Amino acid sequence: MSEVSALGAMVRRHDPDRFLTALFAPPAAREALFVLYAFNHELARAREVASEPMLALIRLQWWREVVEGTRRRHEVAGPLGEALDSGALEAADLLGMIEGREVETEASVPTMGAFRDYVLATAGGLAAAAGRVLGADAAGRARLRALGGGYGVAGVLRARFVLARQERCLLPEDFLGGQGLSIDMARARPEQVDVAGLVAIGRMMLAEGRGFYRRDVIAAALPAVLARRDLGRQDGGGALADEARGLGDRLAVVAGYLFSRV
Repeated sequence: MSEVSALGAMVRRHDPDRFLTALFAPPAAREALFVLYAFNHELARAREVASEPMLALIRLQWWREVVEGTRRRHEVAGPLGEALDSGALEAADLLGMIEGREVETEASVPTMGAFRDYVLATAGGLAAAAGRVLGADAAGRARLRALGGGYGVAGVLRARFVLARQERCLLPEDFLGGQGLSIDMARARPEQVDVAGLVAIGRMMLAEGRGFYRRDVIAAALPAVLARRDLGRQDGGGALADEARGLGDRLAVVAGYLFSRV
């Protein structure tokens, strides 16, 4: 695609994985995916740009009000409101994603169960919402949520060194405690964390959603192709969140589309 909208360009800059996979969606649905992915980026930024957790909660509440009907002039909120008004996006899907992001304002993710809930609500909820845009039924959206959760696990592992530099950590506190580590220790020396248990959880989520998808829905599932490759790299320390995708990753996505399988 030689030209994209302003929102498409935003997604390409800030979420290149999902920009790539959105290109495999039917053209008529692509812009709605860009709106959805740009909204997700704004939610992710809420904690990144806030100097304290309360300010992040205020930003999330601002977006909650948009989803609930307050229309605002903003490069993402404007198109988001239009997509909600037209029925292209469902408010319930987006509200679940906002609620999931509230975990990021806490001092830590306390348990493995809370971590699973977090990735399934955020990246999982995003994948399910993308599936709705593309016409997936309820069963298909449930599978997509699992795939998205796996992508979320891989994303946390990819980002853990970047987060550590920001004095943040999204790894479960009880998981770290089982290795004799505290949240502070994991932030200071993230390379000391044995992430094999989290890799296994990510792979289980991907396995729950794995299989064939209709060609018109596959774009919502394709990020799982990248997640599977990222989880496979963790034994060697893992790729960082700011590392560019290589040719092998892009070809794997193309293969997933051609075979309608993730």
